[in-house]
Amino acid sequence: MARTASLSGFPEWLPEERLVEQHVLDTLRRTFELHGFSSIETRAVETVGQLLRKGEIDKEVYGLSRLQDDEGDEGKAKHDPHALALHFDLTVPFARYVVENAGYLAFPFRRYQIQKVWRGERPQEGRAREFTQADIDVVGDGELPFRYDVEIALVIAEALGALPIPDFRLRINNRKLAEGFYRGIGLDDTAGVLRSIDKLEKIGPDKVAELLKTELGATDDQAQAALKLAGIRTEDTSFVAQVRSLGVSNELLEEGLDELEQVIEAAVKRAPGKVVADLSIARGLDYYTGTVVETVLVGHEQLGSICSGGRYDALASKGNRKFPGVGLSIGVTRLVSRILSHNLAKASRSVPTAVLVALNADDTWGEAQDVATQLRGRGIATEVAAKAEKFGKQIKFADRRGIPFVWFTDDDGKHQVKDIRSGVQVDADPATWTPSDEDLYVQVTGVSPE
Repeated sequence: MARTASLSGFPEWLPEERLVEQHVLDTLRRTFELHGFSSIETRAVETVGQLLRKGEIDKEVYGLSRLQDDEGDEGKAKHDPHALALHFDLTVPFARYVVENAGYLAFPFRRYQIQKVWRGERPQEGRAREFTQADIDVVGDGELPFRYDVEIALVIAEALGALPIPDFRLRINNRKLAEGFYRGIGLDDTAGVLRSIDKLEKIGPDKVAELLKTELGATDDQAQAALKLAGIRTEDTSFVAQVRSLGVSNELLEEGLDELEQVIEAAVKRAPGKVVADLSIARGLDYYTGTVVETVLVGHEQLGSICSGGRYDALASKGNRKFPGVGLSIGVTRLVSRILSHNLAKASRSVPTAVLVALNADDTWGEAQDVATQLRGRGIATEVAAKAEKFGKQIKFADRRGIPFVWFTDDDGKHQVKDIRSGVQVDADPATWTPSDEDLYVQVTGVSPE
């Protein structure tokens, strides 16, 4: 189980927990790179103006001020567009990065980015103040074919499917579909309707209907129509007929229907059972313009979305030059926290080390290092004992550390290696001996529920 952090909202992992997180990160990197995404890293700080230009979320932003500056005031800093603040996601900094480096990038630009982000939220499981995100995006210059919306969803389904986690579902909608429908029923403040619908799972349909009527002036019929649309959820393209049966006509609605149909149709073929059309998904940030995605773990829906994002056509621009993009962000810390707190996966040992080279005497430390160097040269993680205690104590030390093998060299230069789990000890040559694949590296596997 994950240890409780001493400073709420800023998690720290024990070594064996960090191995699980590293496995998640390595798996994501490997999958992203297999699909041709290049790694980048952006600075941790942006100007407040840059962070807040697409959506009012100033309560979440950590403003920066020098502690020795008597006039430093984080509250003032958050309202000064030129002040600095820690980034709260990776999409907004990435948009700035694309604009500033457009002359050096080949478009469409495929990027992945794994970094820490910070938000001033009330800490609870699944919500931390400092956490790691893993993003992938494709950005075009002037235009970006819709096909990338489909590809991004399939890449994420593949990446999550390679992790030791429970089953998951990508819940996908399209903002054009939703906005076109709202306009078709006479609700012109589509952003306001989307913000209300985005609260559906938190406050329920009755309160959402009340918000639509009291804050946006919707009639009862309009509110009920919006809720009917949000209630459509299918694992295939049958949502198209269900939407059309509501009798609303709008050109933008038709465009969104077509785009969502393409995503779901491809997913049914290439990621069966992993994607659903869910017309309640809205996403709160204003910069999304088309496809929107939220992902939940089956049986752990109360955790919230572990992966979200979508299409943004106007977030990055330079004069008349626009850089439309589509991307998804995995909440790595949220995911790892749930894995650890519910024992959903475990590491095969608590340290990377596979072998401890024991000492016969303190003056054999140099020879022991020579053995360790040979083993390391062939990719075997190896430590050397610090002092020549009785072999029983050295074996106990290895056991406490979680090291599976202990290496012995006698006075005549003969080598043996002992598997301290089974007690089997065999002759070995440091130039050729290798443990099994399962013991060479730490293995992280999912734990089947009892």
